[in-house]
Amino acid sequence: MFPPFSEDEAFLECKKIINDLETGVMTLEQVTPESESRKSQGIMIGVLIAEDSQKRRIVLKTVSGISKRLVYKNKNLQKENESIFVPPIVSAEDINAALFQNDREIHVLTEKINECKNSRKCENGRFLEQTESEKKLIERRKFLNRESLLNVFSLYSFACADGSEKKLLEICKKKLPPTGTGDCCAPKLLDYAFRNALTPVSMAEVFFGKSTTNKKSLCMYPPCDERCALILPEMLGIKIIYRDHDIVVLDKQSGVLSVPGRGPEKQDCIVNRLKRLFPTCIAQPSVHRLDMETSGLLILAFTDEAHRALNRQFEMRQVHKEYVALLDGRLEDEKQSGEVTLFFRVDIEHRPRQIWDEEYGKKAVTQWQKIDDEEFTFPDGSKKIVSRVRFFPLTGRTHQLRLAAADKRGLNIPIIGDSLYGRQPPLSAVRLMLHAETLEFTHPITGEKMHFNCRAEFD
Repeated sequence: MFPPFSEDEAFLECKKIINDLETGVMTLEQVTPESESRKSQGIMIGVLIAEDSQKRRIVLKTVSGISKRLVYKNKNLQKENESIFVPPIVSAEDINAALFQNDREIHVLTEKINECKNSRKCENGRFLEQTESEKKLIERRKFLNRESLLNVFSLYSFACADGSEKKLLEICKKKLPPTGTGDCCAPKLLDYAFRNALTPVSMAEVFFGKSTTNKKSLCMYPPCDERCALILPEMLGIKIIYRDHDIVVLDKQSGVLSVPGRGPEKQDCIVNRLKRLFPTCIAQPSVHRLDMETSGLLILAFTDEAHRALNRQFEMRQVHKEYVALLDGRLEDEKQSGEVTLFFRVDIEHRPRQIWDEEYGKKAVTQWQKIDDEEFTFPDGSKKIVSRVRFFPLTGRTHQLRLAAADKRGLNIPIIGDSLYGRQPPLSAVRLMLHAETLEFTHPITGEKMHFNCRAEFD
């Protein structure tokens, strides 16, 4: 995943830690018994530089995993350096206690399974088919392993930027996360910062130890895709696809406003979440919007100069956007592509709905292309053949793509989950199946051509 914060300042602190380790000022203390297979493995060193409410800089330090911790040989040095060593979110003792319940039975089952396997081995080295008894032992072990993992994962919860706390099993609802999720440097550092009302400024991770095919010693790496990418967006409130000093590109989740609305209940939005993480951001960073129910790529500006330049690109239609959608029905075979021109204005009595008005409505032009037909399963278990389409908006009007799909002058098939223009009452478990997938523009400061592609969760 893309590093959520600037790495430069924290990287220098990581180098200091490694220098202290190499010169013996600091050591990596073994907290739990070390297996033979892990003795030669390296470790990630992580640093988060944060600010408190008085703008004082605080350096948070940690290492990946739960088996080691950083320790100054001279305890006074830690006070002099004003450093905080961040411990694991869940201790090794608590993890072992969670595993203890099933540990003995799992070991016994493993011995029995190995005995069954050995008894099936033929003289030629091949194996006979598994017996029903062996299959039952294997299934029982799988059940206990899963139960043990659930026991461990239930211990993990993470403080978030908005002051809330989210459990790991709430974040990973669809399937169990990989073992070790939550033990990387980034979630530990951010969890500590958010629990103590600290604002992140710079964060970096450096690999220290014997180089491997995937990691080189003393090199910096972003938070991992396998584990951190599952939980950091939930902790931060936003999913950062790209960030520099001038702009940020996000993958907006469905169900969140792009900008604040009227009233206190509509203040939770992408803009306010961004400003919470990056307090130096300009007051109005948004340059375009996505409907609350729409997910996908969204650009925001950190500076006034970048904001003005991006606004000009949108006004002059120099930004290329592509959306993907699932229609609540099947397009006829002869309908493969086309262009829809509509004229709509807001329905004053039923905001935010739009109504057709050829005289006073704003012109909305959308090109579209059918991708394929597929089977969609609704929350009640019913199935339906639907069409997946790609939209290319040439203008930027409110609900433009939803109307291009639903209106009889367009495709005449609403997007699945459309609570405003859909054919059926909205199903709470079905989100709007509309996603901003591709975004192309010119960087407002460097002039570099930028291209981003972000697949929808309903792919």
